[in-house]
Formats: sequence, structure tokens, C-alpha cells
Amino acid sequence: MHLRLCRTCGHVGCCDDSPNRHATKHFHATQHPIIEGYDPPEGWGWCFVDEVFIDLGDDTTPQNGPIPKFV
Repeated sequence: MHLRLCRTCGHVGCCDDSPNRHATKHFHATQHPIIEGYDPPEGWGWCFVDEVFIDLGDDTTPQNGPIPKFV
């Protein structure tokens, strides 16, 4: 399982390879369009609206300390 970070609000959810697909569920609940590969920062994003990968280059979200947990 890999983690995905919402670039709008910082929610961390699991990828679509996990049973619960929390990152995709978060998009459907909030319409926040872009997630980022986040464990560790992987340099790419995904736009749910346009269904395209995004090369984030050096514009990844820093991961300082443990990965945050959201309920």
C-alpha cells in the first residue's frame, strides 16, 4: 500500500491498490483534484479531473517527521 497526499488540504489516504482506496474516496467527497505520491515524496501527482499524471519536479510536499494521520 502506498500513501497519497491531497495537494489542496493535506489529507493522507491510501492508494487505489488498497482495499479502501481512501485517496480516491477523498476526491469524490471533496472534489480536491490533485494528489501526490507521498511515501516518501515521489515527484509526481495525479489530477482526478483531467485523469493525467503531473511531473512535480522539485515542487513536492516536504515530509518532515512521521506521516500525518487524518480521521
